[in-house]
Amino acid sequence: MTANAAQPNEPGIRPGEVSVTLPAQYDASLYFIGRIRTPWKERKDCPKNARASRESGVVCTIEVDPRWGQALPGVETCSHLIVLYWMDRARRDLVVQMPTRAEAGRSTFSVRSPVRPNPIALSVVELRKVEGNRLEVVGLDCLDGTPLLDIKPYFATTDAIPDARAVSHARKG
Repeated sequence: MTANAAQPNEPGIRPGEVSVTLPAQYDASLYFIGRIRTPWKERKDCPKNARASRESGVVCTIEVDPRWGQALPGVETCSHLIVLYWMDRARRDLVVQMPTRAEAGRSTFSVRSPVRPNPIALSVVELRKVEGNRLEVVGLDCLDGTPLLDIKPYFATTDAIPDARAVSHARKG
């Protein structure tokens, strides 16, 4: 793969971003196990991250395909879940991105943007209600109709790492 510096008039790419040529074939396949229903139709309206979504308290609905309904019993015992989803409307070819408020480009693997080679997103959500194959949750940051990849229980004892840090993302005072 070769890197391509952004051309000033290339649609959907900001100055300072770098794209690559994508492989001709995929290496794997996935099953979408449902869809996520949110009030956000366009990226500009979507919360910047799951924390902002949790703080807003907006309730979203995870609709699990009926064939996977037998996989849901017991999920109602969890206060929080890990939700993995496919950001199907995101670019996949950028290796350097220009976050909105950044002074310089950042490598794709150092940011949480939906723009990535495999646009898999992860959110820890608060489970509010289970009704059949529908889960009402707070804490998603995706567009309406986003494909669902997986649901896992969140375990604070194993999933939380209180002393984790990302020095390059520390707020400047």
